[in-house]
Amino acid sequence: MKHQKLLSYVRKAVEDYGMISAQDHIAVGVSGGKDSLCTLLALASLRRFYPAPFRLTAITVSMGFEGMDFSPVAQLCEKIEVPYSIVETDIGPIIFDERKEKNPCSLCSKMRKGALHDRAQQLGCNKIALGHNKDDILETFFLSLFYEGRIHTFAPKSFLDRKQLWSIRPLMYVPEGEIRSYVRQNNLPIVKNPCPADGTTKRQQIKELIASLSKEYDNLEGKVFSAIRHSAIPGWAPPKGR
Repeated sequence: MKHQKLLSYVRKAVEDYGMISAQDHIAVGVSGGKDSLCTLLALASLRRFYPAPFRLTAITVSMGFEGMDFSPVAQLCEKIEVPYSIVETDIGPIIFDERKEKNPCSLCSKMRKGALHDRAQQLGCNKIALGHNKDDILETFFLSLFYEGRIHTFAPKSFLDRKQLWSIRPLMYVPEGEIRSYVRQNNLPIVKNPCPADGTTKRQQIKELIASLSKEYDNLEGKVFSAIRHSAIPGWAPPKGR
């Protein structure tokens, strides 16, 4: 995938759901993975010409795993002129070594988001951009349906009352396969996450289920995503006129 195509996906999402307003200060949550780096690069490019001027800050919440080197991410941020901040935590050791959580993903997500939100507030940001892509939205929909008994998924844009922050997801239209292609073509400095739960989660099971069903049902992912867009799920109604 070429950069211009990534940018077109992101601009459409931003405009469809009114994600960016003039004078926003957006914190991009940068884990070092493919999605967060694509979000960062797309917004850095959009910043140059978008009619509503906005600022960017990149924030990494370090999980405390040994051997994770974020210096390539720092170099990328310097190259694209985005301030970069690292929040050092012990989230990884707490969850896996101390608490020995059997289902760690939910708690891990809450702790990481808490650290990200706190730093964003400290830096004067009013919005946080997260790197959830189109596949993530579909997987979360099925996870909620199968394991929680409700119709729910990530919202394109939502307000966090307790933190007085907006959360936006500019990659919501981008398929994961195209993100992987973009990463390979542009040789992005991916920081591998040595999470002990990687590849064994319920999300991975759902990912495999969707892949299997997609072989039997034509355009399954497109149809489910369309159903989500036209549903009554909170946060999915686009602004009037779109």
